[in-house]
Amino acid sequence: MSLDSKVVIVTGAALGIGRAIAEGFHDQGAVVVVADRAGAEDAAAALSRTNRKALAVACDISKPEDTQALSQAVLDEFGRIDVLVNNAGIYSSLEPKPFEDLDVDEWRAVLDVNVIGQFLACKAVVPAMKSQGGGRIVNISSGTPFKGVPFMLHYVASKGAINAMTKALAKELGASGILVNGVAPGFTLSDGVRGNPVQLEKLQDISLQARVLARDQHPQDIVGAVTFLASDAAAFITGQTLVVDGGAYFH
Repeated sequence: MSLDSKVVIVTGAALGIGRAIAEGFHDQGAVVVVADRAGAEDAAAALSRTNRKALAVACDISKPEDTQALSQAVLDEFGRIDVLVNNAGIYSSLEPKPFEDLDVDEWRAVLDVNVIGQFLACKAVVPAMKSQGGGRIVNISSGTPFKGVPFMLHYVASKGAINAMTKALAKELGASGILVNGVAPGFTLSDGVRGNPVQLEKLQDISLQARVLARDQHPQDIVGAVTFLASDAAAFITGQTLVVDGGAYFH
């Protein structure tokens, strides 16, 4: 599972799940690019305290110019892009509510980042991956579309789209040596979720009770699945979404 010297972009990597994923790749010897709207410099600086440099790039993945600039910055610095982890998304700021109470602006805000943003990030890195003969894309999805979780319809729909996009992209990019897979976490106590008392009250206990492994899920629980799918150990796996939720859903 060696990831030594692989150039890995992790979007939304300043905090939470993305930060844990970035640290996991860094610990395995990868060159990590921390991409986020804010906080990327601090996160990259923390990683760079070892002898391996981490690059920070300010990026709003919902903006085509930002994702293109991200790709170019990485190529200018390292000359290649081996892995994209599509982690950035809107979740922890959302408040569960009946679908009748959702308005179009809320839907568009979620879809712009969670779906269009992941599409734009893929579009930005794929030309480089094709030119170098291959690469890996790991899309961070969610267990919610598999279970039909209520009161988060815009979020659940956005992650259902990512599951479908993962399959379609795998078919489209396989001939270029680009493997596309997904990881679908359960309810995770990330930094953002810990700061949302409504989500904690409504979702923490019910999520824990639904699991075979009856404990809270933390960002570090997701790292192994992501690094595995980016490694040579997963060289014959594509188009799959691996649910990592402590056994709440069997997929």
